[in-house]
Amino acid sequence: MAKELADTGLKILALERGEARDTWPDFAYPRITDELTYAIRLKLFQDPSKETVTIRHNQSQTALPYRRFGSFLPGNGVGGAGVHWNGMLWRPLKADLKLRSTVIEKYGAGFIPADMTVQDYPFSYEEMEPFFDKFEKICGAAGQAGNVNGTLIDGGNPYESERRNHYPTKPLKQQYSGMLFSKAAKELGYHPFPVPAANCSEPWTNPYGVQLGVCNYCGFCERFGCFTYSKGSPQSCVHPALKPYRNIEVRTQSQVLRVNTDSTGTKATGVTYIDANGQEVEQPADLVVLSAFQLHNVRLLLLSKIGKPYDPVSGEGVVGRNYAYQMNGGISLYFNKETFFNPFAASGTTGMFIDEFNSENFDHSGLDFIGGSTISATITGGRPIQQMSTPHDAPNWGTGWKKAIKESYLHTMNVSASGSVMPYKQCYLDLDPTYKDLHGQPLLRMTFDWQPNELKMTHFVGGKAEGIVRKINPDRYDMGFMGMDAHYDVRPYQSTHTTGGAVMGDNPKTSVVNKYLQSWDVPNVFVLGACCFPQNQAYNPTGIVGATALFAAEAIRTRYLANPGPLVQA
Repeated sequence: MAKELADTGLKILALERGEARDTWPDFAYPRITDELTYAIRLKLFQDPSKETVTIRHNQSQTALPYRRFGSFLPGNGVGGAGVHWNGMLWRPLKADLKLRSTVIEKYGAGFIPADMTVQDYPFSYEEMEPFFDKFEKICGAAGQAGNVNGTLIDGGNPYESERRNHYPTKPLKQQYSGMLFSKAAKELGYHPFPVPAANCSEPWTNPYGVQLGVCNYCGFCERFGCFTYSKGSPQSCVHPALKPYRNIEVRTQSQVLRVNTDSTGTKATGVTYIDANGQEVEQPADLVVLSAFQLHNVRLLLLSKIGKPYDPVSGEGVVGRNYAYQMNGGISLYFNKETFFNPFAASGTTGMFIDEFNSENFDHSGLDFIGGSTISATITGGRPIQQMSTPHDAPNWGTGWKKAIKESYLHTMNVSASGSVMPYKQCYLDLDPTYKDLHGQPLLRMTFDWQPNELKMTHFVGGKAEGIVRKINPDRYDMGFMGMDAHYDVRPYQSTHTTGGAVMGDNPKTSVVNKYLQSWDVPNVFVLGACCFPQNQAYNPTGIVGATALFAAEAIRTRYLANPGPLVQA
């Protein structure tokens, strides 16, 4: 947002609660490949002793503070979660953006469960396509297009929505696991394709004039900063282009407490933040953009009393509504000593996918669920602590464990599923009535559990994934899909793809922001990120996050600055 508005002449101040970080020296090799520091002790992530969330499964329970992040990992410091992501850069399907109307058109309104609050996005795929294209170019995305200007291209995703350009750089190299998966998938009539990746496969200069490097398949993407300038992180793609501007300032160690408004509550006057010295500072502003992580944006809106808080009993209110997550599953495949996968030579986006069971790419009649999942064979590295896979019946310690590691490390692959999660009346975010952060402000409370729709979906997709595994024919395999009685478990990592709470829409009664991510209630406040998703798709969210930020920036630059006020009439 800062780069897109830099040439307007605005005086731009970015407030970052964490520390300053750049590729050098913070991500310098070999220091950044310290798995204990970065992946286990979570150096790049939010400190839960200072601020966390409280979590419960339903309203009858008392939410408790999340003391050690596991299920999801909010970033901290300059670059945020953009520093540590793997780089899967998806565009949504057309049906993802118009899910409610698509489901009703195909199956009737009665197909949607009574407690499900699924919504359409307030824009079409065609309207957003130029911004998907621009964001891919900013990241130097690598991939194989499947549909360019209506022409289907072999080797790409035949289900993808029409794009006007190919990916900026060619697809990343594939490992043997991806080749085995592709062969089996094709034999079953599926259409495998390489995952679209914000990891450059060749030299690239992006629209901001920033030169990106080439991925070297080091296996240290997730939870780590990129030392080769090849991953689509802010440090690699955007920050170098900001340095010539004198109208942009970044203040680190500055945590915003709230957005301030005037006596009418309809105009933001600035923000109040705690600076690096622990002093409370009031910063005036004519325009306020909330561009923190999904959870933090929702919390700031609630603390600032911008938008009506959601009430799950009455169903009224919007801030905190439609919280969603992702439903994942997987299968571990074990082979003999003659089959080598070399997992250590990987990027965060090394893998092959199929899309036959995603979104509305298949007929849901008689399946009794909405949504779907990708199925893939991906390897993101072979790190010695977290990425050791052993059969379920192997010992957890001692000589037997060592033997199992030796027999499995080079001879194991995984088939994974990443599924959508729908929004529900009973899944939401609000302020906790008991627990506070180190500044004395209420923590954000999450009320969330798996619902029957998603459990049915993952059971269905698990069967399809197992069919591919049987075709691959490993020596043995272990299933890892949730059963119908499963509850959300915060301990194991699943994804950092938390969404909702400040959703976008056409109706102020069911959304916090309009299509330009502008607050309905306070028009000089814009809210970016996955907090604006009405529900969560199977794909990773960053493509929509980046594109909608560019879309909002263009609206501010070309329309709002000339005539400040609502860009959409309620």
